Amino acid sequence: MNGRQRGIALISVLLVMSLALLITGGLLRSHHLSLQSSGQQLLQIQLRQLASGGETWALLLLRDALQDSEKTVERFQGWTAMAPGFDVEDAQIRIDIDDLAGRFNLNALLRQGQVDQVTLNRWARLLELLELPPLQLSQVGPLEELSQLRLLPGIDARLLQRLEPWVTLLPTDTALNINTAPALLVRTLGEVDAATADALARQAATTPWASVQAFTQDPLLSGQGLSNHGLGTQSRWYRIRVQVTRDGRELRLATDVGHDPKARQLTVLQRRFLPMSSHERPR
Repeated sequence: MNGRQRGIALISVLLVMSLALLITGGLLRSHHLSLQSSGQQLLQIQLRQLASGGETWALLLLRDALQDSEKTVERFQGWTAMAPGFDVEDAQIRIDIDDLAGRFNLNALLRQGQVDQVTLNRWARLLELLELPPLQLSQVGPLEELSQLRLLPGIDARLLQRLEPWVTLLPTDTALNINTAPALLVRTLGEVDAATADALARQAATTPWASVQAFTQDPLLSGQGLSNHGLGTQSRWYRIRVQVTRDGRELRLATDVGHDPKARQLTVLQRRFLPMSSHERPR
């Protein structure tokens, strides 16, 4: 009996030890996961801090570039060179500044409740160039968010992703800046072929037009008879895009700002942290 009791006691001890090991292993695993989660959270905080720092620097560059209102366009051409990528310790930060007035303003389609036919024709050309189906935005009304287009039948995330890099939502009277509009948007102004639009975009980058009339009378547009309706050479709305990469993780911040030319002040309108899958306009 003593031998049997000792065997039972040994088995009991082994069971207790096994249970203790299982509990200890579970605690260690839980602790490891907790440390890993804390590390990821800390990295995320660091990425956000670096993105905020990049935004602050870009705002300073933008403010300085806009100090002289008479040279806004000329200074804009140099922003890309002024805000190159740079490293902070083991993190890489890339900054881009976009002129939102260089995009197609969806809200310009409706002026005082009426359909703007000139802008509507340009909208139709944009959709055709992007190989997208016709969209009647009058069915939606004034837009505050691009996602409102999902109210239209046949509009899905893929279509919005294709459209997003080329459009913006600004006040209805905001003119398209011909000095910062990409070649594809220049093609929407009339029967402008791709080669001519590319040449005009390159010219704007080096010798911007002082007026809309100078643009429409440019020799490259001879005989086109382009309407100057809805066109301009000034900008008030900008988007700062900051991309931060560290330890294999990436974070993107998009900040929209408005410029008051009289007060010469910048106002942050909104900030958005974006997934890395968000589409960007080809450059």
